[in-house]
Amino acid sequence: MPASSSRKPRRKVTNLFIACVFCLSRSDDSRGSISSPPAKRRNILLPPAKTRSARAHAIIRRLAGGEFTLADQILLFLISLLANLFSALSGGGAGLLQLPALIFLGLPFPVALATHKLASVALGVGATVRYTREQPLERRSVWFILACGVPGVIIGASLVLKLDGRMAEILLGVLTIGLSLYSVLNPGLGQRHRSLHRDRDGLLVGGGVLFLIGMLNGSLTSGTGLFVTLWLVRWFGFDYKLAVTYTLVLVGMFWNGAGAITLGLLGEIRWSWMPALIAGSLLGGYLGAHLAIVKGNRLIKRAFETVTFLVGLKLLIG
Repeated sequence: MPASSSRKPRRKVTNLFIACVFCLSRSDDSRGSISSPPAKRRNILLPPAKTRSARAHAIIRRLAGGEFTLADQILLFLISLLANLFSALSGGGAGLLQLPALIFLGLPFPVALATHKLASVALGVGATVRYTREQPLERRSVWFILACGVPGVIIGASLVLKLDGRMAEILLGVLTIGLSLYSVLNPGLGQRHRSLHRDRDGLLVGGGVLFLIGMLNGSLTSGTGLFVTLWLVRWFGFDYKLAVTYTLVLVGMFWNGAGAITLGLLGEIRWSWMPALIAGSLLGGYLGAHLAIVKGNRLIKRAFETVTFLVGLKLLIG
């Protein structure tokens, strides 16, 4: 028999042996199932989408449990910075981004609301530092807005824990979009300062509306600073820059502070989240106020119209 034909059986045996060893090694790796898909054997082979989802859930679990990494703190800081920068520029609307983000990251609504309100006080501080360097506030107007709004905030914050707010959010969303359209359809609105409705009847109507807005601020929070801004422009004749100044100083610091204290006493504030949120609110408030001062009423009006429309849309969608 030729030498080449005698080697063929040996090659077949060798190939069969290698195949058996390979199958046994696959069986060990997959714990008894050579047909197990690779994704089930090793987590590192999970598809990218599932990996990203797992990482997001891990972040949420860490934040909800109070376990922070530096990356988590940076995430909270950036959310707060963006939300409060646009709020300081337009006169409200920090809750458009910050409040839903806190809820998404694992906080129950009352806890997220109280935490957001307390962080928003820093927005008022940051904006106040910048705005009051340009124009001091009139003392009579300050006390009037505080006296009318703060009681409404306390009442609204007391009711929020018992309130099913979905229908109220829908109505508020419609009204907020209406604010945007009203400003768009009135090009000259808020471009110059005029003193309006400073008599007794005008102050009664203006104060009553501020009280109602305060109740909304204490209970629903998203976009109510925008209502104050437009009301000061429309009813009392403020220009946009002056109205935004009063809104950020008084609503940001005092209305939100009163709401945060009330909600904190009745519920809970997530204190471990506050350092990053406060830092973002302070810096965002200062930068937004600086942009508003430098660019003037026209930019503030455009920012107001954009933010009010987005806030209203968010409230309608839920």
